[in-house]
Amino acid sequence: MNDFGLYFNIGYKHIAGLRGIDHILFVVALCIRYQFIDWRKLLILITAFTIGHSITLALSVFEIVDYSVKWIEFLVPVTIVITAISNVFVKKFVFKRKFPLIYFLALFFGLVHGLGFSNYLKSLLGSEHTVFWQLLAFNVGLEVGQLLIVTGVLLISFIFVNILKFNRREYLLAVSAGIFALALQMAIDRFLPLLN
Repeated sequence: MNDFGLYFNIGYKHIAGLRGIDHILFVVALCIRYQFIDWRKLLILITAFTIGHSITLALSVFEIVDYSVKWIEFLVPVTIVITAISNVFVKKFVFKRKFPLIYFLALFFGLVHGLGFSNYLKSLLGSEHTVFWQLLAFNVGLEVGQLLIVTGVLLISFIFVNILKFNRREYLLAVSAGIFALALQMAIDRFLPLLN
């Protein structure tokens, strides 16, 4: 069980410790359109992302899927760019559709991020008989870190929109533009090595 705590901490710090900055940017881009009042929608969204990345994380760790690490490292910021762009199309904050496109994007992009997480985890894994517990602990740690980021995004959004009275759409666009710029630079930096 000591192994569980170690890998939980590694997963947690990968998100909350800012080691996985690309994954943090993705979660922020995904959640920035929501407020505390939208918690049910946000729960479904984060669950979709979690399902996606848990599937490919497990498939990769158990060596069921094979992929190019360089391509995944490039595709992760591409998912952030697309998610940031999708925020431009949010004009009203009513979210009435039962299954909006962002849920499917979160699930699909979660598959890409899971492969990104697995690159990091596979470099740390120990003996085969404990891999299941290490994988579970790492994933639970990621989720706790991710929930901390989501809570932080909601709190900061609440302060800017409800207390400081920023226009909600302008706030969404400003944050999304910053995320877009960072992710685009990451994508360009990671694409150039693919040309060699």
